[in-house]
Order: sequence, then C-alpha cells, then structure tokens
Amino acid sequence: MRWEGRRQSENVEDRRSTGQQVLVGGGLLTLLFMIVMMFLGADPMQMMQMAPEMMAPQPQQRQGGKPVDDEMGKFIKTVVADNEDVWSQLFPKVFGRRFAPPKLVMFTRQVRSGCGIADAGAGPFYCPLDKTVYIDPVFYEELKRRFGAPGDFAQAYVIAHEIGHHVQNQLGISNKVQSMRARLSEREYNKLSVRMELQADFLAGVWAHHMARYAGILDEEDIREAVNAAQAIGDDRIQKQAQGYVVPEAFTHGSSEQRVRWFLYGLKTGNPDLMDRAFQVDNP
Repeated sequence: MRWEGRRQSENVEDRRSTGQQVLVGGGLLTLLFMIVMMFLGADPMQMMQMAPEMMAPQPQQRQGGKPVDDEMGKFIKTVVADNEDVWSQLFPKVFGRRFAPPKLVMFTRQVRSGCGIADAGAGPFYCPLDKTVYIDPVFYEELKRRFGAPGDFAQAYVIAHEIGHHVQNQLGISNKVQSMRARLSEREYNKLSVRMELQADFLAGVWAHHMARYAGILDEEDIREAVNAAQAIGDDRIQKQAQGYVVPEAFTHGSSEQRVRWFLYGLKTGNPDLMDRAFQVDNP
C-alpha cells in the first residue's frame, strides 16, 4: 500500500507517550472521596452507580512524556484520511446526507472511552457513544505474530472495518440493533452481532474498492493481505487456536469464510447501498 507522502487526518488523537505510563486512582482514596461526597449530601445510589468506574485505576503519564512521532502514527492518520475522503463522497450520493467523520484515538495498554474503560487485550474497537475508534498499535504486532497476517493493508483493513461500524452508527443501525438486545436470547443476539460485523467487513471492502479503482494506491498483494487478515480473525480460527474446538453458537464476528466473503463482496461491488444484504440472508 503506497501511503507515504499523502494527506493525514486531523481527527486522530495520540494518547500514547514517550513517558512511562503508570496506573493511579481507585482504592482507598476513591473510597474516602465517596464517603465525603455522601456526607455532603450526594445521592448514595448515584455514588454506587459511579463506583465501578471510579474505583478502576486510570492511566496517567509521568512528567516529561510527549506524543509519539513514529511511522505507525503517520500510517494510521493516512488511513483515516483515506476513509474520510471515500465516505465523504459516497454518503451524499448513496444516503443523501453529509458524512460526519469519526475520531480515532491511539493509546497504550488501557484507555477511557465513552463506552467505559477498555484494555488493549480486547483489540481495536468502535464506541458509538462518542463516535470514536480506539486502537493500541501494538495490536498490529499481535496480528502479525499470533495470527500470521502482516502487511500495511492488513492493518488498514482493521481500521476500515471499525470505521464501517461508524457508518452503521451514523445510519442508525447500531441503535436499532442495541435496542433489540433485551428482547433476544444470547444466542439470537450473537447472530445479530455476527451480521453487524459482516456488514462492517462489507463496508471495509467498499472502501478498498474505491481506493483501488480511483486512488490507485493498491495492488493484488494488498488485497491478499486484507483477505488474510479477515480470515485470520474469524471466530472459528480464534476459537480453534484458543480452546482447540469451535462453537458456532458463540460466534460474534463471523467465521473466516464469512468475513472474507463479505469483504470481497464489498470490494467487488463498491456499492454501500447493498449493505443491508448482510441482514436479509438466512446464512450471511
């Protein structure tokens, strides 16, 4: 993927630092704070609801830390800019509305998001509440080492998939699916979650289609890298590696075959108007 020297997004926040990161907060000091607040008249029920988040240790930077200026950061900013450019053109044409770009936050080990505190072990994710993608770039080392999916475009696919979730959120799909959660069994909701993820894979393919056709920065090797990444992080592959067997009923993102198939469908068509097909077929 030829990414050097091109536009970088301004919607990327770098919360990494060259300074050492330490965890502070929680524990006795937080408990004393809660007691004092209740003594001053704070609602005890409200304080109890706040307790889990307040008690959790928060990452803080030691003095002297500064933002990281590295090739990975520049690469991520360029990929986000590419997604902004494609979706800013497609949204008005296909959906009749302006595209509001998401924000992306790079972090190290742990991050506070609008959806709560997240650990890097959970992998990259999109929070619909603050319309932000979160990623610890160390994940890419894991993608290469553990899952055998190296390459620039494999990394770009991961970001495009998460921005696909932002597209879903902007179209109201995320809220609609979330509203159904209380009415469904865990197994039924898992099926719905799989369809959401495959739809995001399709949207990542749509983005790749336009980058290949119009930007001219991709080649066949780039596409193979993305397909390899989609295949490597299928639920069946991950379950097999982690526990030695596969439980399809517990899938939340889709099998390797499904993820590759929907990414390639988006790549082939380049038409986001076909995204609903991931929800219309019996076996996506």
